[in-house]
Amino acid sequence: MGYINILLADDDEDDRFFFEKAFSTATIAAQVTSVEDGDQLSNLLETITSPPPPDIIFLDINMPCKSGLDCLREIRNTTRFKDTPIVMFSTSSHPRHIDETFKNGANRYISKADFFGNEISMLNKLFSPDWKTSLFHTEKENYVLKAG
Repeated sequence: MGYINILLADDDEDDRFFFEKAFSTATIAAQVTSVEDGDQLSNLLETITSPPPPDIIFLDINMPCKSGLDCLREIRNTTRFKDTPIVMFSTSSHPRHIDETFKNGANRYISKADFFGNEISMLNKLFSPDWKTSLFHTEKENYVLKAG
């Protein structure tokens, strides 16, 4: 298997740095491309004309220009990327955000507070050998990925 092509949309420069660093120290072969806001994400997705498209998208909820929830809705309403796994990656663990993103088609939800400090175990849990299949069969009670 080749590398996993990951697209991260997050306005926090430090979070992007530590997210990318987590993959460099994990045993998961990944190429991370990051953008700073929802508009940049939309523009990038519109311009992808040749492989490799993202295998998975990580979305922060609170971003300038266009929120992660708006991006999620937009992506799920497109033909080209509607089946791309999307993981919400946010400082928020508010039940309303969790419910809204689940209802709008996100595949998993990761709180940054849980992720940072446990990134290797969480990445290994998320990217299990059958990760693409398991992401599309997530029940509501398993939607939020927890450390440990």
